[in-house]
Amino acid sequence: MQIEQYPSRLLEKAITEMSKLPGIGRRTALRLVLHLLQQDSQSVHELAGSLVRLRDEVKYCSVCHNISDTDVCDICANPLRDRSVVCVVENVRGVLSIENTGQFRGLYHVLGGVISPVDGVGPADLELDSLIGRVKEGGVEELILALNPTMEGDTTNFYIQRRLEGIPVKLSVLARGVSVGDELEFTDEVTLGRSIADRKSMN
Repeated sequence: MQIEQYPSRLLEKAITEMSKLPGIGRRTALRLVLHLLQQDSQSVHELAGSLVRLRDEVKYCSVCHNISDTDVCDICANPLRDRSVVCVVENVRGVLSIENTGQFRGLYHVLGGVISPVDGVGPADLELDSLIGRVKEGGVEELILALNPTMEGDTTNFYIQRRLEGIPVKLSVLARGVSVGDELEFTDEVTLGRSIADRKSMN
């Protein structure tokens, strides 16, 4: 295996840090770093500053746990959204994917992951108690479980179903237009929109 040589330790360090991002290998990291070197100092400082501010100042909605600039996100604060329907997603990417379909006008609940014993993730590590609490408070008539169609996603769906036994709320899952193992963010908007519209009842 050939050892990569760089003319600058600073360049090598920047490439190493950039390649830690998902989907970014060292060759792509090199192209990105060299591109940044060609930009003016102000542009690079603005990029770096925006990332630092994002990490230090971003909030999570106190209601649904979506990323927000305020305590309550714009979706939860919007009086035109249907508050009787809550779509449960694994992460913020799920919210973005479903919003891009333009087919859903309800609210969301971001779990922050799925139950995965292999990875050491249990129910207590997710926003499941707050979800159950939202339902018990009243006003929620339907939960759409829009987790990625994986074994872990199905396990989490089953856990939610058990926790809500005896509580009068409709449970639905996306129609299987989304292939097993696929992530919502990689499903085209038309297919995802149809999966929401054709969702199947669990109870």
